[in-house]
Amino acid sequence: MSITVQALDGVYGRSAAGVRARLEQVVDDVWTVVAGAETDSRGCVDDWSGMDFERGLFRIAFDSDHYFAGLGLSAVYPEISVMFRIADAAHSYRIQVTLSPSAYSTYFGSCA
Repeated sequence: MSITVQALDGVYGRSAAGVRARLEQVVDDVWTVVAGAETDSRGCVDDWSGMDFERGLFRIAFDSDHYFAGLGLSAVYPEISVMFRIADAAHSYRIQVTLSPSAYSTYFGSCA
């Protein structure tokens, strides 16, 4: 199983480059950091697509505060956390988030 992540900028309608992201998984009832990364020029975190993950509960925390501060904007949601469950380790998963200073939306999909 692999995880592909993309962040989009809902203010300017483009990829959100330079967003810090942290991937965590529940291990023995405790959130444990699995990996950290920063989105590239396409708003993607490709580093995690080559990693192998098992079934379980995950979350990705996007540092929207740092991203919008770099654009001279203030974010209502300083960190956006997207929690999701992986039920089948045989699939690859895609998590996408669209960021704006006062709203966000998410997408979760799988590829067999």
